Amino acid sequence: MQFQSNIPSQFIWPENEKPCLTKPPEFQVPTIDLKTFLSGDAEAVSEACLQVNEACKKHGFFLVANHGVNAKLIAQAHELMNDFFSLKLPQKQRAQRKFGDCCGYASSFIGRFSSKLPWKETLSFRYSASDPSKKTVEEYFLSVLGEDFRQFGVVYQDYCEAMNDLSLRIMELLGMSLGVGSKYFRDFFEGNNSVMRLNYYPPCQRPDLVLGTGPHCDPTSLTILHQDQVEGLQVFVDEKWYSVNPKQDTFVVNIGDTFMALTNGIYKSCLHRAVVNSKHARKSLAFFLSPRMDKVG
Repeated sequence: MQFQSNIPSQFIWPENEKPCLTKPPEFQVPTIDLKTFLSGDAEAVSEACLQVNEACKKHGFFLVANHGVNAKLIAQAHELMNDFFSLKLPQKQRAQRKFGDCCGYASSFIGRFSSKLPWKETLSFRYSASDPSKKTVEEYFLSVLGEDFRQFGVVYQDYCEAMNDLSLRIMELLGMSLGVGSKYFRDFFEGNNSVMRLNYYPPCQRPDLVLGTGPHCDPTSLTILHQDQVEGLQVFVDEKWYSVNPKQDTFVVNIGDTFMALTNGIYKSCLHRAVVNSKHARKSLAFFLSPRMDKVG
């Protein structure tokens, strides 16, 4: 697909939604130093809360640095993502997403029966923090893809556990920024049932016609995204698209619809999309935090 200059019509987006070939301005997203926030230094805590409060009331996006997630683990997660998406299609299809399910392998390039299709492939799987002894991610890879994928299961289990820890720390920050205290949302999201997604956006010979992911708000509570070094994430603020440039040592965090509802609309869930380019594949790791299934807000 990536070498086709004749783009199938199902992938071509309407004129008013097509991406602009000139790169939009860089979005000035606040970077929160989690280490200083967690140190308890009163001035650092106050500054972080102020920055997050301003950002989330307007658009719901911020970056976190000094997050404590092992750089080697992040690198391994990216390497294995390369390995998975470079497999031949029949191998990837062993994890084919079932109709109505949010997990498994999905590709827009097969079974094209729709319009405005995204130019991407994904692999999604569930993570449960409710019982630490249950390795839900490891079990998924072994049961669906087999023994050859044991290492995938181990690495992504570790990655999801790191994302769980990070998301709970971010919930402390969000609770304090809203004036309800550090425990309020942290306690709510302990034992969460979340989804991890690997995103792969192949190069496209006509990136002006397609979108990797169309404009959307995340329906979950919180998204923690690690991008590779290829640009593509864009955010719609003040009636204009902006680019969120990749920074290797940071995670992009954004508020989802569920958390917006939990804050009675004070914190915003904002439209964003992914564009593609003609030269480089783009990859990202997305952790979608959701409360435990039986939680009532």
